[in-house]
Amino acid sequence: MTEIFDRRFHPVRADLAASDYRGRVSDRRFADGTAMQVVADQVALRPVADLSRPIDSEALHGERVTVYEDTGDGWCWGQLETDGYVGFLPSAALAPAGAPPTHRVAVLRSYRYPVADLKFPPLGLLSFGARVKVVGRTVTRGLAYALLADGSAMVERHLVPVDHRAEDWVGQAELFLGTPYLWGGRSSLGLDCSALVQLPALAAGHDCPRDSDMQEARFGTALDISQGLPELRRGDLVFWKGHVAIMAAPDTLLHANGYTMTVAYEPLEAAVERIARTEWGEVTACRRVGG
Repeated sequence: MTEIFDRRFHPVRADLAASDYRGRVSDRRFADGTAMQVVADQVALRPVADLSRPIDSEALHGERVTVYEDTGDGWCWGQLETDGYVGFLPSAALAPAGAPPTHRVAVLRSYRYPVADLKFPPLGLLSFGARVKVVGRTVTRGLAYALLADGSAMVERHLVPVDHRAEDWVGQAELFLGTPYLWGGRSSLGLDCSALVQLPALAAGHDCPRDSDMQEARFGTALDISQGLPELRRGDLVFWKGHVAIMAAPDTLLHANGYTMTVAYEPLEAAVERIARTEWGEVTACRRVGG
């Protein structure tokens, strides 16, 4: 029986595959992969090397990517270390991987400056979850800055160590209230429903996959919905075919949605009725994250 590979998290194409897949596939080239990291503020991952195609996901500044092919015309094909997502991204967004990052952005977004002084024009704007390597600190006019390995600087209090674990992951999701909805987006400038789950969950130390179908299959513990919606609590997840929402309270959900085109609260009962009538159909699963 032929093994089926999901292109989103298996680096296997008809003409090329990662070396780890030797013996599982044949009749194609194999590549060991090269360790790279994202140097753009954020960059889209696409299913094909074509800027006109919709994006699948995004990689954030400082995240590692194993590149299996540089096409030579401005594109790379590789796999994101954070969640295993596979896709094409612009070569210019990557650089050879250096020392591992030490810190991540813990606020919605923060500027990166050429020097430790907020009066200088910033070099970029890094989103929640972006990663940097801190090599020192300094204080300018009473404000502490983290000095980064690339020579730039960021406001120190906007960063936490990469191994820091947020206590309330739903509270982390609530930071994104009002953020625009963006299909495939994974940053504070725009994100989709499953990224609103993944980014805060990762900040709390949960191993959360990228897409809603992956989350429905293996993130958290399934709740019984055979008799209708169970008694839900803050942090539970509600799934529809193609959509996921976070319970912010027993009767209120939080989701990045195409109805308001933002991250917004919505009464659970009204959302279930509206979504069943106009969008994704009936609830397909509920899952509990944590205890």
